[in-house]
Amino acid sequence: MTEKPTFSPLDPRLLSVLVCPVTKGPLIYDREAGELISKGAGLAFPIRDGIPIMLPDEARRLTD
Repeated sequence: MTEKPTFSPLDPRLLSVLVCPVTKGPLIYDREAGELISKGAGLAFPIRDGIPIMLPDEARRLTD
């Protein structure tokens, strides 16, 4: 039986100041996936050990 990975929660104060490094637009926190979503850039930035990795090269492209 495989367990779902658990993700460290993101500090809400940090989320309130973060913006997409590509568009400078807002980010949406996807707790289930452990990512910050930028709809404007079409990217999902990973969160590792509670730390957002805001590098475009590390982001996953969103698919429709």
